[in-house]
Amino acid sequence: MIRLDSIGKQHGRQILFTEASAAINRGEKVGLVGPNGAGKTTIFRMIMRDELPDAGQVSVDRGVQIGYFSQDVGEMSGKSVVAETMDGAGPVSEAAASLRELEHALADPDRLDEMTELIDQFGHAQARYEELGGYALEAKAREILAGLGFSEARMDGDVGALSGGWKMRVALARILLMRPDALLLDEPTNHLDLESILWLENYLRAFEGAIVMTCHDREFMNRLVSKIVEIDGGDLVTYGGNYEFYERQRALNEQQAEAQYERQQAMLAKEQRFIDRFKAQASKASQVQSRVKKLDKIEKVEPPKRRKTLTFDFKPAPRSGEDVAKLEGVSKSYGDHVIYEGLDLLIRRRERWCVMGVNGAGKSTLLRLVAGETEPTEGRVAVGASVKVGYFAQHAMDLLDPANTVWETLVAAFPQSSIGSLRSLAGVFGFSGDEIEKPCRILSGGEKARLVLAIMLFDPPNFLVLDEPTNHLDMATKEMLVNALSTFEGTMLFVSHDRQFLAALSNRVLELTPEGPHMYGGGYAEYVAQSGHEAPGQRE
Repeated sequence: MIRLDSIGKQHGRQILFTEASAAINRGEKVGLVGPNGAGKTTIFRMIMRDELPDAGQVSVDRGVQIGYFSQDVGEMSGKSVVAETMDGAGPVSEAAASLRELEHALADPDRLDEMTELIDQFGHAQARYEELGGYALEAKAREILAGLGFSEARMDGDVGALSGGWKMRVALARILLMRPDALLLDEPTNHLDLESILWLENYLRAFEGAIVMTCHDREFMNRLVSKIVEIDGGDLVTYGGNYEFYERQRALNEQQAEAQYERQQAMLAKEQRFIDRFKAQASKASQVQSRVKKLDKIEKVEPPKRRKTLTFDFKPAPRSGEDVAKLEGVSKSYGDHVIYEGLDLLIRRRERWCVMGVNGAGKSTLLRLVAGETEPTEGRVAVGASVKVGYFAQHAMDLLDPANTVWETLVAAFPQSSIGSLRSLAGVFGFSGDEIEKPCRILSGGEKARLVLAIMLFDPPNFLVLDEPTNHLDMATKEMLVNALSTFEGTMLFVSHDRQFLAALSNRVLELTPEGPHMYGGGYAEYVAQSGHEAPGQRE
């Protein structure tokens, strides 16, 4: 239903695609992968006709309706959340608008002479609206919004009062309500909590149309897609299977390409040694000439492209005492809103606590209490002897000096460190070459998160308090962070909606519920097995 045939595309001096081809068939669920800047969003924009290829063509079957969710949600104000959601629902919202216009016309005394015609038009419009499921539209909109984490009160509130992250959820709800033939989803799990991610996963699994998506959530991708299209050096390479299969197959392909290249290099070297050894002997002249011609005719295998793998090694963190943090009888409230009462928690050295709970359960508040960013209403929070806290929260990114470059930020944080060590640090966290000269004011959310994490982890504390550290991170950086933190010798307390991060790093779980806290002695995998759900309050 969607085909890219031998497309070429260039942005300025950067060549994105050269004679690249791929196809998306009806009902397929496809993951679009490639490094940042490779052209994933450009593919979506070409399918939507917002951009045209420089060569080749992008074609969509006639009558195919496409819903496109992008990170640029546009202006939203002046309507309730549910009205904004319904207004973007494609043909059904157009039919609703037509129906409203006709209702106004029928009530207009100046148009009495058109009444017969208007009644006829209204009947057709009503039938069309009913055919498109219009009368069930609001109920469906509310169901989708609830799945994405909206309370009834918030659904009826002003959409203009929402934060950027919640407006993203409205934009996603609008596309899902549309139920098009094909969904193009650019990072749909950004700004979603785990509960909403799980709901979306189930929703998309039941969706009968085609899906093409980019996503930095490995588990989400694995559970949904059955085909991967990779942007690789200007080409589009298709793999059948989920993301894990693609990774294995790509690694196997790379090994085979490496082996093929090395075999040919060994053969060429052997032939060249024969030529060099006997080129001066007249008796071997014909053999030498034959081998020279043979080498000239051989199609040389290109050296395989080696993918840069990000790795980061911690400096040893100073050892803390055995009791790292202790909460005794802690209560916290904001006005009349009570977050928790009488909370007790002991965090011991080398424990890795992940905190679970629905929106508003107090996950971030708990981290702020432990990090000393806020005080309890009652009770006591104490950090143990020789504990050095490293606290990462989303607001930490706002503390970067917008006028400083990435490099100036790193040098200011570590003035005594060598240029080489700081360049290595920048490279590991995705700032290589000219990217270290970027001013902080133009950095994306993901780039800011990487920079703040780089500063925190270069001189590591022995107690990491991390509030959604993987937000905005691409898959390669996330993988690097998980691998690095798995060797961390200190203690951790964290909140995350990334299941790979939760499963790989936690060895304790604290679940905050209205009935009180529940503690699980194992990590996230044990929590899922014991509780029977992947997130508190999970809705099917």
